[in-house]
Amino acid sequence: MGAFLIVLLFLTPHCIESRLQSCKPSGRIEGKTPPPGQCNQENDSDCCKQGDYYTTYKCSPPVSGSTSAVLTLNSFQKGGDGGGPSECDNQYHSDDTPVVALSTGWYSGGSRCLKNVVISGNGQSVTAMVVDECDSTMGCDEDHDYQPPCPNNIVDASKAVWKALGVPEDNWGELDITWSDA
Repeated sequence: MGAFLIVLLFLTPHCIESRLQSCKPSGRIEGKTPPPGQCNQENDSDCCKQGDYYTTYKCSPPVSGSTSAVLTLNSFQKGGDGGGPSECDNQYHSDDTPVVALSTGWYSGGSRCLKNVVISGNGQSVTAMVVDECDSTMGCDEDHDYQPPCPNNIVDASKAVWKALGVPEDNWGELDITWSDA
């Protein structure tokens, strides 16, 4: 019994570390055609398509001092493509305020809510507040504005973040960035 416990104690940190280093899909969901006028395509948001399958994730890549991600564009304003109020504070946020939603794994059950992250891209950096989750586990329903699940490596940002990074407006949409906790 003692040798088993020692082996278990020795292996457990390694197993946990290995699990954190890999982030595999957790499943997939089938898309449904949204009811007419129910998928807001502001900022070129995608709408689910009937019969298409969308990958879901419960995790995101490990966070480091400089975590690689894809910056996307989202409106956190009332009536914007972000849908309802933000998860962290049940509020809407102006497009002129630097705020972001993080993929489910990085959102970490809300542990980053109302905390700042530093986003670097296009040769610039900006500090933004985490106000929402970009849900990687669910989508294609009314609660998610009939949009597909978020990939697991997304920092979904307000227009203010894109402006602060100096990205020309006609190039807004997706940008390879790095981010870290502030």
